[in-house]
Amino acid sequence: MNSPRWTPPPTPWRSVAIHGAVMAVWVALFANAFFARGISAWSVGIVYIAYDTVLLAFTVWQTWPLRKAMVMPAPVGVRPTLGVIVAAYNEASVLEATVAGLIGQSDPPEVIVIADDGSTDGTAAVMRSVYRLEPPVAGTISAPSPIVPQLRWLRLPHGGKAVALNASLVHLATDLVLTVDADTILDGDAIGAMRTAFATTPGLVAATGVLTPVCDASLSGRVFEWFQTYEYIRNFLSRYAWMRQDSLLLISGAFAGFRRDALALVGGFDPDCLVEDYELIHRLRRYGFLHGLGWHSAVIGAARGRTSAPANLPAFLRQRRRWFGGFLQTQFWYRDMVGAARYRRLGTWMLPVKAIDTMQPIYGLCAFALLLWYVGTGRVAMLIPVGGFILGKIVIDLGFHGWSVHLYRNWVGGRTQAKPGLAILAAVIEPFSFQLFRHLGASWGWVYFLTGKRVWGVQKRVVALAGKSDA
Repeated sequence: MNSPRWTPPPTPWRSVAIHGAVMAVWVALFANAFFARGISAWSVGIVYIAYDTVLLAFTVWQTWPLRKAMVMPAPVGVRPTLGVIVAAYNEASVLEATVAGLIGQSDPPEVIVIADDGSTDGTAAVMRSVYRLEPPVAGTISAPSPIVPQLRWLRLPHGGKAVALNASLVHLATDLVLTVDADTILDGDAIGAMRTAFATTPGLVAATGVLTPVCDASLSGRVFEWFQTYEYIRNFLSRYAWMRQDSLLLISGAFAGFRRDALALVGGFDPDCLVEDYELIHRLRRYGFLHGLGWHSAVIGAARGRTSAPANLPAFLRQRRRWFGGFLQTQFWYRDMVGAARYRRLGTWMLPVKAIDTMQPIYGLCAFALLLWYVGTGRVAMLIPVGGFILGKIVIDLGFHGWSVHLYRNWVGGRTQAKPGLAILAAVIEPFSFQLFRHLGASWGWVYFLTGKRVWGVQKRVVALAGKSDA
């Protein structure tokens, strides 16, 4: 299945003006630091804080309905059939747990395809010994497993996740397709919730579940799991907020659902993109708008899962380098949509915000670097008014972090061990640690995007995902 990514015309003036303004404001604010006096010299930090606060206010506004517990609608109409694709490259250590999570669902899938992307580890041994499957010829799919009748094994030469997903789509005839990473374990009712969402929303073509990060048991793993747990809570609430504006673009490929017919119409996953899941939603939404199909994307709070996350700083920086580099790549490819009224709020709200986000890590790192410069040059007096702004932002974050846990618990049906107190503690520590790491990884993504590099590294997987509790 090919991915006919449409090549936009010469960059429209809207996109040039919006992206150019974001860059110009940064240059002006950074230069201002060397000429202005008083608090205005730190204007790059003030703008950075103000922008983040506006986004928090938007999320609070849009997630206000979650202050009351959500009720999942009952299925209506014809029950859609559903197949799962697990793209696996050297995932033998976690594959068995992932399959167990899929077949143990309260509403299990009709088909599970293990898309073996040229694995060189023990994947073949797992498929033989655990599921009694003989290796099919490369490029072909096996007969059903005698142990797990839904399970099929598709062996492929190593070509990347998007290629493996596209090759698997050819062998699925179900109404819905779920992509689940080999290091992701779904809660027992996750697939049922996803199937219900599509059955009750005819215009829904893409949906993501809600994920909880899981790291290993090392000291750094516990620290990174703590920070990422509350980061994921805030991020998924933000996705809910944008969904309410019909502008959700970020669908996590680790647990995502699609209508197969819609995937076929737009050509499947694009193997040239660093973040094939994010790019695909742009293509689906644009196709839907241009053809008047009324297509939507959503995040489903009742569809939950746990996924392996980086457990140390090098792995975390590599992950964020890839994510942000792919984000920049997609923003560039779909620059024609930025500010375009034909895409409604997606074009006039969401994508301009994404244009600002391209520079957000640069703003954040510059603001922190200026603070260090003030200390190093003896301008300690500057730290008093600047500290007031930072303290005010921390107080706002404290309130939001604590409130976000309450909203999240209502949204996902109470199934979380996240604590408001720990969320508040994270809000105090994060601006001077984890947030800087995020910005460093994103800035590294800028380097990779500009140089066109495509080597991203491999994340160490967590073996005992199935034994972890929801964070």
